[in-house]
Amino acid sequence: MFGNPGYGGGSYPGFGAPTQTPIGPEVQQWFQAVDRDHSGQINWEELQSALVNGQGENFSSQACKLMIGMFDVDKSGTIGINEFQLLYNYINQWLTVFKNYDSNRSGSIEEQELNLAFQQMGFRFSSDFIKFLISRSDLKNHQLISVDQFIVLCVQIQRLTEAFRVRDKEMKGVINIAFEDFLTVAINCTTG
Repeated sequence: MFGNPGYGGGSYPGFGAPTQTPIGPEVQQWFQAVDRDHSGQINWEELQSALVNGQGENFSSQACKLMIGMFDVDKSGTIGINEFQLLYNYINQWLTVFKNYDSNRSGSIEEQELNLAFQQMGFRFSSDFIKFLISRSDLKNHQLISVDQFIVLCVQIQRLTEAFRVRDKEMKGVINIAFEDFLTVAINCTTG
């Protein structure tokens, strides 16, 4: 933790640099199952068809596009098995955090649980900011976050945190940013 409110610094899921490990048989099996067209690459649609949230629905297209985008180094819109391994590891880490706070196993977490999850990741967000995140994610009732919505938030916060850190050279938790630079950061961090 850097000691500044809201500025995460832990090495928790999605907020550290991913590391490449040898491809395990379980990951190879999952990759082959997800790669429906047997192209050796997975796109967001294939990923979406393989992921189901706690409500029995497929992950949102936004979540899948953002997850593919995290590891799509060549910007082809697809990932190969090595990138899939990294994504697989991230998803499992995010699921572990999510499940730790989904105490009633409903497939969703509430405001206080979301706040605790972010605290575990090293972020100290205000109650108003947590409410804002939920209202932007849960368009139905503004109270609950599903696992895919949680992953979208984690990806977006990770991307924005990385962009912020590049500009926060003195690690003060405050930056000055030109308008066009801000727009560049915002657009790059919120699109797949």
